[in-house]
Amino acid sequence: MTEAELLDQPSDAYMNEPQRQFFRNLLLAQRGELQSRIDQEFRALREYEVHSDPADIGSAEEERHWQLRSLEREKKLLDKIDQALERLARGDYGWCEETGEPIGLRRLLLRPTATLCIEAKERQELRERHLRAEG
Repeated sequence: MTEAELLDQPSDAYMNEPQRQFFRNLLLAQRGELQSRIDQEFRALREYEVHSDPADIGSAEEERHWQLRSLEREKKLLDKIDQALERLARGDYGWCEETGEPIGLRRLLLRPTATLCIEAKERQELRERHLRAEG
């Protein structure tokens, strides 16, 4: 199924088997690409050379720090993809964790790991902003 075919389906077909298979394939493809990038970054970190020049050492350490932060972000995304695949297996994928309403195909296409519908996500962000303003 293509993205256009997915979006052309009637609303009562929401999260039917072809749609679940579409998102399973999408998530698995994203997971494969991400795992490949993580593996490449780990190889680059293992090949890290120690330089004798203090300026080179400082630059290399800074670059290593950014690589580690990037790996940390990618690992978190990998975890989110795995959680989305688990929700697919349970039959919970595509439904808002807060309201039980459909998250929506367009939102899931943009963010396949989404767990909240737009309205619930906006409320969550509003609460977070409010708490930061108080703190």
